[in-house]
Amino acid sequence: MIYRLRHSTTFTYSQPVTLVYNLLHLRPRPLPWQTGHASRLTILPEPVILREYNDYFGNMVTYCGVQQKHEAMRIVIESEIEVASRPGLALNGTPWEQSMEILRKLQGRQTCEAMQFCFPSPLIRPLDGARDYILESCRPGRCIHDVAIDLMHRIHQAFEFDPASTTVSTPVEEVFRKRRGVCQDFAHFMICCLRSVGIAARYNSGYIQTTPPPGKARLQGADASHAWVGVYCPANGWLDLDPTNDKLANDEFITIGWGRDYSDVSPVKGILIGGGEHKVKVEVDMIPEHEYQQAQQQQQ
Repeated sequence: MIYRLRHSTTFTYSQPVTLVYNLLHLRPRPLPWQTGHASRLTILPEPVILREYNDYFGNMVTYCGVQQKHEAMRIVIESEIEVASRPGLALNGTPWEQSMEILRKLQGRQTCEAMQFCFPSPLIRPLDGARDYILESCRPGRCIHDVAIDLMHRIHQAFEFDPASTTVSTPVEEVFRKRRGVCQDFAHFMICCLRSVGIAARYNSGYIQTTPPPGKARLQGADASHAWVGVYCPANGWLDLDPTNDKLANDEFITIGWGRDYSDVSPVKGILIGGGEHKVKVEVDMIPEHEYQQAQQQQQ
């Protein structure tokens, strides 16, 4: 699949901002199954500092600084991305009980990278009840991927998608207690459970293709950022699972990057001087190339 992706973030302030510095995780990450063909980033007011680099996790990051007075700021990235089917994984291998022990003994870059995703992180702390929750999926000798897939099914069935119930700062404890939230919350809770039994799990950030109801037009700007979970099995590698939609990640997913939790890959974060109260408006369009071409022809 080839997609046209557009992500727009607009900040409006009640008082002038005199200085702002931002870190942006908006450029899709190059992967064996994902290729970026074109990308254009627009920032208004224009920054006097603009630098791009790869962060600790290998994600593409843009650092920008605006040093002129302004009452609104807009960040827009437009990308063309080709996503192929992912390599199939044998869903068997390492028993969940042996995950941490094997990670400690094995050598190799991927294993060392996976090890860091076994421990607490800023937004995913140890949670009373998380271990008991996942143990219902942990039959003796069951392989890591089977445990993770069963856990994904259970979270999808037991938790309710409710955008009004949480914010980006809602702790995992509250999500677990209320059994409701959004994709970020479900990913955080699933990761918390997996780490509680020594299974390496990372937070993936990106987008997922949405399909409008039959007979309805696709709403402009109605898509959103998405989050899902990467689970590591020493015998097979990483498997990406989406507890919000109860599915394995496929060519409907665009990956921006990954980290320990949301704080490592938030789309836009920064500091500013001034501004008073502010509002944020985010609009996302992820459109398959054939739909994009049809829309262009209709406009002509």
